[in-house]
Amino acid sequence: MITEADLPERIPVFPLPGALLLPRARLPLHIFEPRYLAMLDDTLKTSHRLIGMIQPREGQGAGLNAIGCAGRVTGFSETEDGRYMITLTGISRFRLRAEVEGFTPYIRADVDWSGFARDLGTQERDPSFHRTAFLELLARFFEIRGLSTDWDSIKEADDELMINSLSMLLPFDVGDKQALLEAPSLSDRRETLTALMEFSLHSGEDGSEVMQ
Repeated sequence: MITEADLPERIPVFPLPGALLLPRARLPLHIFEPRYLAMLDDTLKTSHRLIGMIQPREGQGAGLNAIGCAGRVTGFSETEDGRYMITLTGISRFRLRAEVEGFTPYIRADVDWSGFARDLGTQERDPSFHRTAFLELLARFFEIRGLSTDWDSIKEADDELMINSLSMLLPFDVGDKQALLEAPSLSDRRETLTALMEFSLHSGEDGSEVMQ
């Protein structure tokens, strides 16, 4: 099992609005910008193979959010024109201490892993999760937003996989995604996710997106 002592104090960070990674979840990414191709090449040379996903603060020139989540590169393939399709598996959240000045075209940062021991443990459970009521709310949310998905897979998923996957995939804004990331526990994340869906229903939002 990975411990906090195994994690490096400095990692490359990938600021990507709306892209949420959570511990033990998987995030597919398409890497094509030259600076991030360089970041991936450098990351694959390390023993930890960690990339920190972090969201920019909302507003032009506002910097980065204080908390992100690091993922290990667990899968990648290269296209004929030099792009990468990679998969990050979430390891632990971190707190941004400082961006590191240097000659790399991408951002590196000193990070603090303390306070996120739960991320390095076993799969989380949500003892107060009322699955039937949650799925009914989710179905109404999908209907009003014009979303579709594989309902059988959702119903069969365990608590953590369901809550974290929905948190990562549902079309919330950057601030909402950050709130889901920063939720201390799975129960807190489920409560935040529920509140976001209820707010969307009450505000009468509509859309035409489709979630595969």
